[in-house]
Formats: sequence, structure tokens, C-alpha cells
Amino acid sequence: MKFKEEINESYTMAEAIREAQRCLQCKVPGCRKGCPISNDIPDWIHELKKGNLGNAISIIRAKSNLPAVCGRVCAHEKQCEGSCVLGKKGQPVNIGKLERFVADFDSEIGLTHEDVAEKTRGKVAIIGAGPSGITVAGDLSRMGFAVEVFEMEAQCGGVLRYGIPEYRLPKEVVAREIRYIEKMGVVIHRNTHVGVSITVDSLFAQGFDAIFIGTGLGKPKTLDIPVWQDGRCITEGEVAISCADLRGVRMATHFLRRVELISEGYMKRDELPVEDGARVWVIGCGNTAMDASRTALRIGASRVDVIYNQGIDTMSALRAEYDDAVKEGVQFCWWSAITEIHVDAELNIYEIVLETREPGKEPLVQALPANNIIMAIGATPNTKIVRTTSGLENDERKFLITRDVPYGMTTRKGVFAGGDVANRQATVVHAMQDAKKVAQGIAQYVDAVKLMQAINME
Repeated sequence: MKFKEEINESYTMAEAIREAQRCLQCKVPGCRKGCPISNDIPDWIHELKKGNLGNAISIIRAKSNLPAVCGRVCAHEKQCEGSCVLGKKGQPVNIGKLERFVADFDSEIGLTHEDVAEKTRGKVAIIGAGPSGITVAGDLSRMGFAVEVFEMEAQCGGVLRYGIPEYRLPKEVVAREIRYIEKMGVVIHRNTHVGVSITVDSLFAQGFDAIFIGTGLGKPKTLDIPVWQDGRCITEGEVAISCADLRGVRMATHFLRRVELISEGYMKRDELPVEDGARVWVIGCGNTAMDASRTALRIGASRVDVIYNQGIDTMSALRAEYDDAVKEGVQFCWWSAITEIHVDAELNIYEIVLETREPGKEPLVQALPANNIIMAIGATPNTKIVRTTSGLENDERKFLITRDVPYGMTTRKGVFAGGDVANRQATVVHAMQDAKKVAQGIAQYVDAVKLMQAINME
């Protein structure tokens, strides 16, 4: 299937070493400062260019639990590579591709194996096996904690598994990283929905010293766009039809998840509302919008337009992701918004009204053919865990409230949260950065509680 083909090829050994040799080994490395998790980039590149791949991956894994993932999907142009001194000449060291090469080589050859730390320091439960949860689990396991992960899906990875297309991040790469975490002694319970089948209180009753919530954002945002049928608006009145109720309207995260399930054989192609030859409109201009638009083309859409209510300079998508979308044929409508959706008697979309208000120009209103609308405008947390947990509070936008000391603790003693669910929304590596700080906070908390218990027993 076309949408399963990875778009970027890896280096050969000779190519990787040649690229590594371009590193200047700066005394004050900007690349390290540019990395949110402070990866010791010059150190492992130095080992790579000498051919010491075992040392290279050991240095990488000291800071990262997901190197093969980060090597593919990190915002390198804004982080490590964007801070490389050679970037001033437009040719930064290709750090992301080198990291991917080292991580892939390690996994394929089985080059390194970490000694499993004795699990005597405490017992921690992790809710959610996305980037945050996996990072906390890996860090705490290395510190000597017994860690168990509770994941609602059949497969681990969260957004890595169901939100990033196969052509950018092969799912076997994600599975490989998860297997590495399990080899470190982390126990993973799949198909286990905390807030439904079990609760935070029942986890504490099982003897966990602390609990981390890393469930991400489960409820996509939508827009209230008027829907018209036979010349009348049907989004008003007692039996109003919301645009979100239309089969042709999908949230980007749901769309990408369904495509992944189809590629894995869990669903049939006809269960995807985007048919061959469809005219698709994507609302939003972040990386998720780029993924959704490119995926729609890859599954057979005849044309895909991205709609954004501002200009190109304010889009949140990486420029590299935008450039790739353009190369694949995605069209862009700047300073634009859909003001009406037109449907037939069966509520199938056949037309939209697009209004463009570019600064300095007269407004332009067009009726254009359409079959599908994909909304990529963000999401908010699911509140199941909050509703089933006493003492756990969220703010007015449904994000969990946390504090700085110990870092990441919520309003419920012993319960921590990080990443998107705590309103620290960013890239995969930023979620990892936050999670590493929370792991330290959990360790400090558990150590302090156990010390006080020991003192009280004397």
C-alpha cells in the first residue's frame, strides 16, 4: 500500500561515517543546547565516526528512550540541526538521520544490552504508553523502580502508533523501541483502560507508591460550521445537524488512526469515509494537518487543499513538512476559512463555501466542490480519569493541574502527570523532556515517603 512506504532512506555505514566526520566537535556545541533532552550529540557522533557504534548508542540511550523515533520525527531543523554551526552555511550535520542510523543498526544487530537494574526502590504505575509514559517508565526502571504500564489500546506508542503515518514512522520501529523497554524489566498491560476497567484508587490498592498519568489529548476540537441543505441551514432548530455529525467530516487524529488500523488489517478500506477520487479539505496548518493531507492523497483522494486562516509565516508546521506536502501535490489556501458546508438529501457533502480575506485585497467568496473535511485544529484531554479519581483536579480547559515541587505532582498526593494532558503540548521530544523531569519528581517523592516511613518505624 502506498501510504505504508517509508519516504526517507537510511544511510549506509560508509555514508553515516562520512557525515559524522563533518562534525566540528565544537567546544560549546550548539546542537546539544538545541536538543530539548540535552542529548550528548558531539560525543556519540565522535564515537560513530570512529566506528564505535556500541559506544554511540550507549551515549544516546543515556538520555533517550526512543532514539529510532526521535531520529525520524523530531523537529531537527528547529532544534539540534537548527543550532549546528555549519547551518550558517546551509549545511548542518544531518543529526537526525545519523541518530536513526545508529538506533536502527543497534536494533537490527542486537549490538547492546542494558543490565536490568534491581527493582527495590519502589513501585510505580504508568497510565498511557505514549512518548511521555514510555520515557517515565524507562527512566524509572533504570533508577531501580518496578514499573508497570497500563495502556488502553492493543498496541503501545500512543500518537507514535496511531497519529504519525507509516511513511514517516514505521510501526515496527515503534514496536522495537517498546520491546527494548520491556527488556529493561518494564511490565506492560495492554487493552487496559484506566478510568473504565480499573481506577487510580484500585492501582494504589495494589501497592503502587506513585502513579503517572500520560494519556495525552483524547478529545479532538471541532468547529461549528453552518450546514446547508436545499437552500436552508440545518444546523439550527430543534433537530439541528452539527457539521461534526456528517460522515464526510472527520477529526485528523481519528482519520489517521483509522488509516493505521486499515493498514494493519483491523478494518476494511470501505470503512474509511474518504473514497477514491474524493475532493478533500483539511482545516489547520500544523504537522498533523500535513500528515492528514499527505495521507489523504496517498489513499486515493483526487485533490487535497489545506485551509489556514493566516499566512504561511505563522503556520505551526515544520517548513520541511510543508515542503514535502507541496512536493506530493497538496494545495494551500492561505487567509481562508470555510463559512458553509452544502449537503445533499443523504447528508453527503458536495460543496463548501470558502471565504478568503488576504490582507490588502478584496475578500473572495467561492463555492467549491468537496466530499470530505478533515479538522486538524488541536484537541483537549479526556476526563474519564478525573471523573473516577477523588482529589484529582483539572483547570477550566480540562488540563490536569500540576506543581513544580515535586515536579509533575497533581492535586492528588502520589499522582503525577506530564506531557499534553498537563498542558505541556509540543513535539515528541518535548514530551520526553517534560517526562524526564517528572520521573525525577516521582523518584524524589517515593524516596521521601519511604524515608519518613522508615523514621516512623524506629
